[in-house]
Amino acid sequence: MNLYRNRPCVFYALCFLGIFLVELFIALFVRDAFIRPYGGDILVTVLICCFLRIFFPTGVRLLPLWVFLFAAAVEIGQYFDFVSRMGFGDIAFFRILLGSTFSTVDLVCYAVGCALFCAAEIRIKRKKS
Repeated sequence: MNLYRNRPCVFYALCFLGIFLVELFIALFVRDAFIRPYGGDILVTVLICCFLRIFFPTGVRLLPLWVFLFAAAVEIGQYFDFVSRMGFGDIAFFRILLGSTFSTVDLVCYAVGCALFCAAEIRIKRKKS
C-alpha cells in the first residue's frame, strides 16, 4: 500500500476508475437477479466515496455516513417521483441517473457499500501505521 501512503489521491483515483469500469460492465452486460440489482447498488456508494476521496483524501470525517445520507436522499426522492415532479420525467438521462423506483432494499445495499468502504479505509490506515 505504498501508493496509498505516498499519493492517496492517485490511489483513490485508481480505485474510482476500477470500480467505475466494473459498474459499467454490470450495467452493459449483466442481466441477472443478484449482481445487477444488489451488487451495483453496493458498489455505487463505494464509487462515490472513492471519487470524493480523490479531492479530500483525509479532510472529510465520516465520509461514508455522508455518502449514505446522500444516497438515501436520492432513494427517498424516487419514492416521491422527484424526477417527474421536477419536469425531467421524459428525459432518459435523468431517469437513469436519479432512478425511478423506490426500494428499501436499495437503502440496505447503500449501507453495506458505505460499511465496506469504511472497513477498507480502517484496514488501510492500520497497515499504514
